[in-house]
Amino acid sequence: MADDALLQSDLPFPVRRGKVRDVYDLGGELLIVATDRNSAFDCVMPNGIPDKGRVLTALSLFWFGLFADVENHLIASEVADYPAAVRPFADQLRGRSMLVRKAEVVPIECVARGYLAGSGWAEYRASGTVCGVPLPPGLRQCDRLPVPIFTPATKEESGHDVNVDFAETARRVGEPLAAELRDRTLSIYARAAEHGRGRGVILADTKFEFGRLPAAPDGTAGRLILVDEILTPDSSRFWPADGYAPGRDQASFDKQYVRNWLERQPWDKAPPAPALPPDVVAGTRAKYVEAYEKLTGRTWA
Repeated sequence: MADDALLQSDLPFPVRRGKVRDVYDLGGELLIVATDRNSAFDCVMPNGIPDKGRVLTALSLFWFGLFADVENHLIASEVADYPAAVRPFADQLRGRSMLVRKAEVVPIECVARGYLAGSGWAEYRASGTVCGVPLPPGLRQCDRLPVPIFTPATKEESGHDVNVDFAETARRVGEPLAAELRDRTLSIYARAAEHGRGRGVILADTKFEFGRLPAAPDGTAGRLILVDEILTPDSSRFWPADGYAPGRDQASFDKQYVRNWLERQPWDKAPPAPALPPDVVAGTRAKYVEAYEKLTGRTWA
């Protein structure tokens, strides 16, 4: 296990820092660096999770390879293949970065749900729907849905994304694009869920982001491609299949260790967040690594 977490990369290029990723503008391409920052309740923790950024990157690369027929933004992930100006910073980049194509990001979080959990469970109890999609009565918490559903959300600059229905998505981006986002999201989810079942992992829900490449010289709209990370514990709800039982919360391969510990603290969920104790850091790292190993069939080095 690495002793230190990389909380921030430091490269001499224009940068936009998110909760986890540092995104550098290299002119023609972007360089995405997955740090070891950890967030919960929309707050970034003062200490990180060692190796987290490497696990997130390795899992995204695994899925990009598995779904090679789905066009994505990846150009390279080996520092030796990066532009010469970037290579001197290899120690910060190795194993946790991707050189990607620029794309105009569609301002919709594309969420697929196959199970009734999280905000979907809360809405269902109140109205019998999830993002406006009617569901059968009598479903229990974490029940498998009759068919997976598309439950988009708006992308907010700060705070939580806001769940919207398909009609609102179509109003914002146009019906043809909304339908394409829905169909692609559900198709990728179905394939990933099938792979997970074969590895003893339930993919309860996940979110994707899509972007458009620049328009062609003849004015034809640019192709829609996958961008950002995909199918990681930060963007998905993964459950171990051998412990699954509806009617309650499930064990999960994500930062639940962090959330559970924070819920027990005298903290108002506003910055600054409390520092995580060593056992919570170690437990969270172990869950990320376990997710990687189960889903890929590979041993984490």
